[in-house]
Amino acid sequence: MKVLLVLIIGFILTTVISRLFVDDWNIMLSGNIAMMLMLWFTSLGHFMFTKGMVMMMPAFIPFKGALVYLTGIMEIVLGALLVVNATRHIAGIILLVLFVVMLPANINAAMKHVDLEKATYDGSGTGYLWFRIPLQILFIAWILYFSIGI
Repeated sequence: MKVLLVLIIGFILTTVISRLFVDDWNIMLSGNIAMMLMLWFTSLGHFMFTKGMVMMMPAFIPFKGALVYLTGIMEIVLGALLVVNATRHIAGIILLVLFVVMLPANINAAMKHVDLEKATYDGSGTGYLWFRIPLQILFIAWILYFSIGI
């Protein structure tokens, strides 16, 4: 829920600021800035809750800790690349792949009842997927619209 709030509030604020200071409704830039802010927010979890994120991954994945850090760094870099016209499209494509690749970890975490922040197995469980899967679809649609232009 927090990430959705960051995305929506970031979008509203940047759109209003754009209108007030540039005298234009720069919706596309606002959408990309909002996604950047959301990605930067979620990247914090990769560094603050590394153990819980490692627990989210299926057993067959090697180098889990390194992958958690790598994806956190990717979220920071790709988020920044979204606000640069020349790199927006490629960053969007990479983010689409990343969102699709991360979905199994979210499903696995829900099935195992992983509490990401506490790094325990007493999380909300599969009911969480009723929110998480549509949220992931929203992120994908957001990138398709604001970053790739589909």
